[in-house]
Amino acid sequence: MRLYLASTSPARLATLRAVGIDPVPVPSHVDEDAVAAAAGPQDPDAFVTLLARAKAEAVAERLVDDGGLDGLVLGGDSAFVLDGVIYGKPHLPEVARERWRAQRGRSGVLHSGHWLIDARGGLLGRAVGGATSAVVSFAADITDDEIDAYIATGEPLEVAGAFTVDSKGAGFVERVDGDPHTVVGLGVPYLRTLVRSLGVEWTELWNL
Repeated sequence: MRLYLASTSPARLATLRAVGIDPVPVPSHVDEDAVAAAAGPQDPDAFVTLLARAKAEAVAERLVDDGGLDGLVLGGDSAFVLDGVIYGKPHLPEVARERWRAQRGRSGVLHSGHWLIDARGGLLGRAVGGATSAVVSFAADITDDEIDAYIATGEPLEVAGAFTVDSKGAGFVERVDGDPHTVVGLGVPYLRTLVRSLGVEWTELWNL
């Protein structure tokens, strides 16, 4: 069984490969800001699920039109919530720096959305999805110099919340309460549940 990953996230790809699944990564080319603006205010779980769905549908529809689809299509998205504010990717160094100064020594919630489409036989079938979350607590003794050095690597600019737990940012995270894979951007146990709800056994996706 082939899994198509509607994402260019290296972390999601690495997570799937680590659990025995080598997906076909396909960029969605979805304008996330436009999708979010059209939907209006959303709670965090609804927000990340909406974007995950948009990505999965864009890839599935494109591959069906090209006649090259047979399997399951997975879309994913993540956002970090601190003080009730939803934060996506900072993109700019100054934005990342401001966020890190606000979140060091504190805890926030990382939400990851999932959308899975059954496209076996090249036909778009049932779709299921939802969100998972985990609480992330940051060290209080992170210095401004450490923040600047981390931002200079470029790593935090293109990830939700301006941090990672599977790369250079790991040293700044003191604790994760919940599924650690969720913080990477893909709730693996939850994905297994979605896969099985479509009538596919999780082990059928193993190809590594």
